[in-house]
This record gives sequence, structure tokens and C-alpha cells, in this order.
Amino acid sequence: MKPHSEVRLLDTPFGSRVRDACEVHQWEDWKGYLTAAAYEDVELEYFAVRNATGVFDLSPMTKYRITGPDAQAFLNRVMTRNVRRLAPGRVGYTVWCNDAGMVLDDGTLFHLAEGEYRLCAQERCLDWLQWSALGLDVAIADETADVAALAVQGPTSCATLRAMGLDGLERLKPFGIARFPFDGGELLVSRTGFTGDLGYELWMAPDHAEALWDSLFDAGRDRLIRPMGTAALELARIEAGFIQAGVDFVPAEQVLRHGRGRSPFELGLGWLVDFGKGHFTGRNALLKEKENGSRYRFVRLDVDGNKPAEESFILDKSANVVGHVTSAAWCASAKRNLALASLEMPWGRPEDDLFAEIYYSREQRWTRLETRCTVMRGPAWDPPRRRQTPPADF
Repeated sequence: MKPHSEVRLLDTPFGSRVRDACEVHQWEDWKGYLTAAAYEDVELEYFAVRNATGVFDLSPMTKYRITGPDAQAFLNRVMTRNVRRLAPGRVGYTVWCNDAGMVLDDGTLFHLAEGEYRLCAQERCLDWLQWSALGLDVAIADETADVAALAVQGPTSCATLRAMGLDGLERLKPFGIARFPFDGGELLVSRTGFTGDLGYELWMAPDHAEALWDSLFDAGRDRLIRPMGTAALELARIEAGFIQAGVDFVPAEQVLRHGRGRSPFELGLGWLVDFGKGHFTGRNALLKEKENGSRYRFVRLDVDGNKPAEESFILDKSANVVGHVTSAAWCASAKRNLALASLEMPWGRPEDDLFAEIYYSREQRWTRLETRCTVMRGPAWDPPRRRQTPPADF
């Protein structure tokens, strides 16, 4: 019998540069691609995105090109938000649901040109998209391997990109798209990101990826630019209060036990549901939920102390379990111990008395700690520079 062969993960278009930069050799599997969990030091990478520029290889993100005369009508059928309001040259955050109103995934929708869109997501859903397109004149293609992408995030990100030659980038508004010539091709830049800070995402053909990486790091050398792994990105997105599929909720197609799915309302994303636009997948179920009430509420919590409440239960003052933490971290820039949690209704109101049940190892023994939690009204990290146009010139 032949020995079991190891599965080799794919390199992204930036693979050679990522391998050279990764000093600690901490790797992860992201949808079959080799990606760095950390390059040098997680804290230094995190502080780079909060005080300078952090660069994250975004290439493994699932990307679909959706084109054709019925592209807009199709997307309006499957998305909960009104896609007709998304003008060419703009990006919109959105979610899509199954017939029961449970979220399949969330992501960003790029309106590249009339009748031409790009959908960026965590989960793969090509078959579901194609089934939903039956009867419409629309083409859907997986272009994940055809687009190299970098997230360039932090207060000096705009200045770094301008130093690279992207003149006029400072005029790009949040969720806008701009195009620039680069290395004989076209570089598409969107003012988007997953860090809750000033930032951009860069998209181009894989043949130009290494040249893009080199030019970017040459331009940012004096501004302390650093590559950033998934661990530092995780800290930043928790601090910003952003949810992640497969972590903060189970995508509907992966649910094994009844009741594990979540609706947009149960994830704090009810603002993305537009009942006025007409029919869309899951509309009837969501209308019923709005009338009868939701089962859960998704909240951001400020946890007392400095012990992260990872995988903790949330208790009421009588020690009854009323929910659980989905993500947690001590976040240095906000100087807070933060958690994202799913709570049973009606819990999750700002005035509720809540406690996190935290277990941690101390002197080779497990210690149980109950610590108070406060429901936050907004994200812990939301600096004005995130929306400022033009950004401050560092």
C-alpha cells in the first residue's frame, strides 16, 4: 500500500515574497492556500496596522465575477440589500440567506461597471449562485485564482500608496473604487478593509503581484510598513467589532444541528435587509421574524479585567447561561478586553447585568473566574480617519 501523501497547499501570487518575509514560519490553510498566521511578531504586526501600515495577503478570499444583462436583477434576488442603489464604481457590504432567512455568508459586492460585479466572500457558494441564477441571462465565474489582492491598512496607508505613484488616491471616498496604471497593467484600488481603520484593498492580475509587493514595500519603508498575518488581523477585526463567517456564526449550509443558523437580525445586520425592494431569497422568513421577534441578539462586550473571554459562557446575575462568546481578545489600542457574543433574547440590552465565565490555567490548575461584562453601544475602535477624505497626510 502506498504511503499517504501530504497535501500541498497552494501558493498565492505573492507566495515567494510571503515565504521570504515569514520569519517565524507560522502557517495556516486558507481555502487550500498557504497563508501566514504571523510573520515576525503578532503584536508588532498589530501595532503596524494601528500606527503605520500593515499589509495582508488577501488573495485566497473567494471571488466571483458576475456579468450579463440580468446581473443586477440576479444579485437583487439573492442579496438582502437593494443592489440597484449600488452605483458603478462603488462597493457595498452585504449578506445573503437561504429560504429560511439564515445567513449563508457575508461579503463585499463590487460594482465594477454596468452589468459587471465582483462578489468577495469567505465561503464558496458557486453552486448556490448558479442554482439561483436559473432563468436569468447572467454569467458567474470563480476568479479567485485570477486576481491577486493585498489589504493595505493603517494611518499611513494612503501616504504609502501615494509614494508608490497612485496620484489622486487621497480623493477616493470610503467604499469607492479607483483604477491606476501599474507595471504595464491595471491596478484596481478600493477603499475597503477588515481592520476598522483607514485602509485600501489592491486588486490586479497575478503576473504583476511580485512587482506590486516590491513597489509597495519600497514606498513604505520609511513609514515602517510591515506584512501582517491572520493573527494580527484577528485582533484588529475584533477591536472594530466585525463578524467573521465560520467563527461568529455558522454559515447556513454548514449547520448540522437545528437552530444553529443565524439570521441577519440575529447578527446585528438588520440594517442590510431591505424589504421595500421586492422579492429576495429568505424575504418571507425574515418578514415573519421581524413580526414575531428574533431568537438571539449579537452584541459587543467590554469585559472587566484582562483575561480574554474566549469560548466563555455569558451568565445573568443568577448564574443562568444566556449566551456564549464567539470571539474575544485583549485589544491594546482600545485598551479594552473585548468580546463578541450571541445572547438569547431579550438579553443584550445596555442595562443588563451580565458576566463572563472564564476558565484559565494558573500554576498548572484550571481556575474559574466570573467577571462583569458591559454591552457596548458601538465598536471599540472607529477612528475618524477611517472616513476622512482626504486622509491626514502622514
